[in-house]
Amino acid sequence: MDERDLKLLQRQARRRKNELIIKCIISLLVLIVVALALILIKDVLIPELSGKNKKKPQTLAEEILAARSGQSQNGQGSGLSEKDMIAVADYMASQYDYDRAIAYLTAAESYTSSQTLQNAVAGYRTTKESCVAYPLDQITHVFFHTMIWDTSKAFDGDEDEGGYNQVMTTMSEFAGIMKSMYEKGYVMVSLHDMCTVNSDGTVSRGEIMLPPGKTPFVLSQDDVSYYHYMDGDGFAQKLIIDENGDVKNTYVEDDGSVSVGDYDLVPWIDTFVDEHPDFSYRGHKGIIALTGYEGVLGYRTDEVYRTKEASRVTKYQQKFFESHPDFDEAAWQKEVDDARAVAEAMKADGWEFASHTWGHISPQDKGLDAVMQDTQRWKDNVASVVGDTDVIIFAFGADIGDWEPYTDDNEYFSYLKGQGFNIFCNVDSSQYWVQFGDRFMRQGRRNLDGYRMYYNPDMVSDLFDVNSVWDAARPTPVPEM
Repeated sequence: MDERDLKLLQRQARRRKNELIIKCIISLLVLIVVALALILIKDVLIPELSGKNKKKPQTLAEEILAARSGQSQNGQGSGLSEKDMIAVADYMASQYDYDRAIAYLTAAESYTSSQTLQNAVAGYRTTKESCVAYPLDQITHVFFHTMIWDTSKAFDGDEDEGGYNQVMTTMSEFAGIMKSMYEKGYVMVSLHDMCTVNSDGTVSRGEIMLPPGKTPFVLSQDDVSYYHYMDGDGFAQKLIIDENGDVKNTYVEDDGSVSVGDYDLVPWIDTFVDEHPDFSYRGHKGIIALTGYEGVLGYRTDEVYRTKEASRVTKYQQKFFESHPDFDEAAWQKEVDDARAVAEAMKADGWEFASHTWGHISPQDKGLDAVMQDTQRWKDNVASVVGDTDVIIFAFGADIGDWEPYTDDNEYFSYLKGQGFNIFCNVDSSQYWVQFGDRFMRQGRRNLDGYRMYYNPDMVSDLFDVNSVWDAARPTPVPEM
């Protein structure tokens, strides 16, 4: 056998070996396919045909998150153990929603045979029976503006320092105020817990049931737009949805980098309620009063950013356009889409929105025609992003009448009621001021800012001790109004 014949035999041997390997691989793949088919038939198709296909068990964390958003299913079919079902129900009960906690557990398949679940329900019923209806006309309403995060930038002696010092609160002060109120037994409620708007437009008193020692209050924040003039002065930049699905703030650091965290009221409250769910009545948090002329929630959503109409562009907006030469209609649409997503996430987590008027106007100072134009702009530029509301929180602490109840003879009330507003809030330094009419509810709000803390510390002593929360970085004396 010469060398050529030897090479031929070697090639033939390699070919037979490769053919054998391929056959083995094919056989193995066939076995895998058959095995997968058997698994599919056993675990999916047969249970599906017999009606026994079970939903994948939900984790405890997922179920509590669903409970927070009001979307939790009943215990039946949740896939949780009895211990975990009780943990979910405890979360509901911790926010004073005893009926929901009871319904959640009594729907469980094992309820009738489980003494553990029955005992938990009996406990919720006992606590519910101890609750009392809180007097609605004794509910206080506190409000803030955008929080100062970096006092060295806000209080740096420039032209805006005086205004910041008067009407704003630092984050450390805000945290101290909220912690004090929590320790005193205060619980956040919604304006819509206080009243019910009926289908015929009449307004009825609501009912807030709390255990003895708990005190309801309403929380609101004005101007959560992160206006251009605040850039670089130590405030958050905008609200976003972070990688975990939580609403947080962005903050621009000195080096231009962007940090994400609890730099303002909304994410701080979210975090605090996660840790102290009993600070929230049935998942309700605060109400955000929005203007619209520079957008909402830190996004440039107003129509002027799209049209760039020269007669309406302010000096701050002109500066924005100069620094963002590529801001076109597509960029504007993205701002709208992003803001809308944040607003939806906030509403799902217990927040509400109110009109603060589109242009931050005092109605009676501007006149009815201006109010009508302003209201339409709010609907076009703000409601289109955050959704409709029936609450108006007047700018400048203004109102549309004196302290007498509104009547239809009041042209401002008649118009705003016709536009769907049922709840009206002004500013009042009293501990509480609530007024019910046949077709409206009014409530006064208390400003917890530099001016109030410096000049009237006694007026907030029911909520907190000014000396314990005062930020030493705040310049004194605070400018007078």
